[in-house]
Amino acid sequence: MPRPLFQTLYARLALGLFLLLVIVGGLFTALSLYSVREYSAAVGQELNRDLASHLVSDRNLVTNGTLNHSELERLFDLYMSINPSIEIYLLDHEGRILSYSANPAKIKRKHVSLEPIRQLLDNPGAYPLQGDDPRSHDRRKVFSVTPVPNAENPTGYLYVVLRGEEYDFAESMVHSDHLLQMGGGALAISLFVGLLAGLVFFRLLTRRLSGLTARVEAFAAETKDSASTGIADDTSVPGDDVDYLAARFDQMAARIASQLELLKDKDHLRRQLVAQVSHDLRTPLASIQGYLETLGMKRQELSPDERRRFLHVALAETMRLSKLVDELFELAALDARERQPVAESFMPAELLHDVVQKHRPKAEQADVTLSITSAEPAIVLADIAMTERVLDNLIGNAVDHSPKGAEVQLSVTVNGDGAAICIEDAGEGIDPQDIDHVFDPFYQAPGANRTGHAGLGLAIARRMAELQHGRISVESHSGAGARFQFWLPLADSAAKESTAL
Repeated sequence: MPRPLFQTLYARLALGLFLLLVIVGGLFTALSLYSVREYSAAVGQELNRDLASHLVSDRNLVTNGTLNHSELERLFDLYMSINPSIEIYLLDHEGRILSYSANPAKIKRKHVSLEPIRQLLDNPGAYPLQGDDPRSHDRRKVFSVTPVPNAENPTGYLYVVLRGEEYDFAESMVHSDHLLQMGGGALAISLFVGLLAGLVFFRLLTRRLSGLTARVEAFAAETKDSASTGIADDTSVPGDDVDYLAARFDQMAARIASQLELLKDKDHLRRQLVAQVSHDLRTPLASIQGYLETLGMKRQELSPDERRRFLHVALAETMRLSKLVDELFELAALDARERQPVAESFMPAELLHDVVQKHRPKAEQADVTLSITSAEPAIVLADIAMTERVLDNLIGNAVDHSPKGAEVQLSVTVNGDGAAICIEDAGEGIDPQDIDHVFDPFYQAPGANRTGHAGLGLAIARRMAELQHGRISVESHSGAGARFQFWLPLADSAAKESTAL
């Protein structure tokens, strides 16, 4: 399944670029507005640096070395009418506001700091330099100032705020309308062009990564069903393509490591199997060779009974060898799934009676009793020939491991949605450390006798049970016999499962 677009590296980069452009654009706009304000303030202060002194000289505010207050009042009235962008204040030598050309209701200060005033008088080129705004307790404005009545004998200051309340109102109107429209349009165009260019560049940059991610996803989908290493194949990986590829790499590395361990185990089993097969093949071959060589060299010295006995033993070993080779081929065919079951409905109780009758002569010869304790009616869906072969192996194994005079009990019971055929012997039992290996090919407990037993019967039985969607289990304790249970699905439940699939 393709990964969602928002989880790709391309989408993450595009979103990051968009947010970066928005942040940069916002910072640029804020800095631009601030710079424009500072620039206009500096220009305004530079152009009107001598405005206060010109007002004093042009309006004849000083007469005979004293301040003409009547002329000052007319100046206040005049500038409130013709130039409301500036505000004029008369300060005493301590900065107290004596009179002004402004609405008295909006004046919030009674005192203005003299520090910026003295800085500007000492250094007229220090701009923009801001002083206190009488209309606010915290706002500061650029200004022009001159001592009155004169610089030689000052008694106060003519303090002119260059960007008064009317100027602020007009500026806010312009900025909120025209300037912001122009700035917003330029910012939007810049963001769009930058985003478009970034998307094209990121696409060129990440298309190979996207192609690699698609190939990894396709490979994972193809190998998901065939993977049997027990490694969780979780496709819900959080993050982008890099995180996904890193997680997939870890999964594949874990799977490869698991498969290497599995190959090591398989190689060990193969070596062990080859050694066991070699042993089981070598034993009857050596016996056959020994008896035939003895017959060839001492034919004249042996009596007819001895020759018959030697030939009988050689023939028995030949039959044992033939059976072993047949079981090897049968087990290989089952592992390779070359032999597939042909399922049909039948009653396992009837098949069990037939198999018991077939094994009764061998059991009587071993002085073992075969008895069917219960046979519940049930119809299973399985391969009759394979089921009979499994019962042959289980009953034969029970007879071989039962002492003389013992009884092998058999039963058929309905167990859940299947029928269970149980074979219970009274033999020596299975040690707890060996019970997990009884179905392994050629496995024999330490000290067990191999005569006449190749160790493939139970392995073949388990393979055949699994091919029919059945199972075989064993319960045993050392010295208390063994109980094998062969389970097959009922015909009705098997049909429902097949329909659901």
